[in-house]
Amino acid sequence: MSTGPLSTPATAGPPPLRAADTTPDRPWPVRHLAPKIADYIAKMPPVWVEGQVLNLKKWNTLYFLTLRDTDLDMSLSVTAPASAIDRLADKLADGAHLVVHARPQFHAKKGTLTFAADDVRLVGLGELLARIEHLKGILGAEGLFEPSRKRALPFLPAVVGLIVAQQGDAEHDVVSNARARWSAVQFEIRRVTVQGPRAVPEVSAAIAELDRDPRVDVIVVARGGGSFEDLLPFSNESLVRVAAACRTPLVSAIGHHLDTPLLDLVADFRASTPTDAAKRVVPDVSEERARVTQARLRARAALTMRLTREQTGLDHWRSRPVLVNPTTLVDVHEHRVVALRESARRSLHTALVHGRAEVAGLAAQVRALSPAATLDRGYAVVRRADGHVVRDPAEVAAGDALRIRVARGELAAQVTAP
Repeated sequence: MSTGPLSTPATAGPPPLRAADTTPDRPWPVRHLAPKIADYIAKMPPVWVEGQVLNLKKWNTLYFLTLRDTDLDMSLSVTAPASAIDRLADKLADGAHLVVHARPQFHAKKGTLTFAADDVRLVGLGELLARIEHLKGILGAEGLFEPSRKRALPFLPAVVGLIVAQQGDAEHDVVSNARARWSAVQFEIRRVTVQGPRAVPEVSAAIAELDRDPRVDVIVVARGGGSFEDLLPFSNESLVRVAAACRTPLVSAIGHHLDTPLLDLVADFRASTPTDAAKRVVPDVSEERARVTQARLRARAALTMRLTREQTGLDHWRSRPVLVNPTTLVDVHEHRVVALRESARRSLHTALVHGRAEVAGLAAQVRALSPAATLDRGYAVVRRADGHVVRDPAEVAAGDALRIRVARGELAAQVTAP
């Protein structure tokens, strides 16, 4: 009795004609599928494709190489006859840009896909420059190089994010010069590939990672120079857009003079070398202390001068007569007010005396003309009961009641005869 794994044998008979008709019970054998894939791929026309050279090797009359995408981690295997590459052999190396004309081929025995090239062309420096200028125009039109987008570098960063090559002097130049200026500065270092096909994804990932770190105050991308081809990753559109999206201030310190990668244009600050980046990012403690001392001396001198000037002005104003004896201005007016008050009092007194005399005279005249004065001389006023003054005896009749007004009062009377 067998103790091996159980299996269900496929149903006898021809395999299904279409892939959609296959089932677990009626599968296609590999020998049936592989030729179909090969036939399908053989129908594809040749194509021009561009990429970077990787793992270039020669065996007999064939060259084998990997054509890698410059932006993403994708690659194709390419074979080319020696006749198509020998003329470029002295210029061809890993990292070079190629445009190849190739036809896809599927090797049914191994299940691998390769491209058989019949024409290979090296992308020249002029064409690369033209592509960079074209990309520069596109990114510039989007506003990625505008000065208004650039952020100011922090005055004293606590943590500096540093992106450098895995081997090289750039890291030493930045770290040593920065700590010589400010020993307390800390670094968060990411060592990546800075040239070749792996440069763009690794540098982009390092920028994004440091940008997410809340402790990092500024990011420095440093490289110790290189040829134009070595610096091509720093003009890659994908890398430039990652740098443009970085929220942390970014310093580009590629260390070149003749060429300007697009990373320099999108960065918040461009340093000529890694050493220059260290000087720009971290202040010199001795210089800052000297500046503080000078500023303090200037402030003290300015304050002393200001106090002296204000004291002189104050003494000048205090020496004026109006401030020595502040009542000088009001004394004259006080005497005038007192004199006017006395004059007004005398004038009022005189007017009152004259008025009193005039009132007394008028009162005497009133009394002289008053009916009461006539009554005092023995006269009387006779009135009827209705108050009418009797001026003629004919105005009354016998029996009428009368009121007689004398000086000291009134008398009641009655007419006995008219």
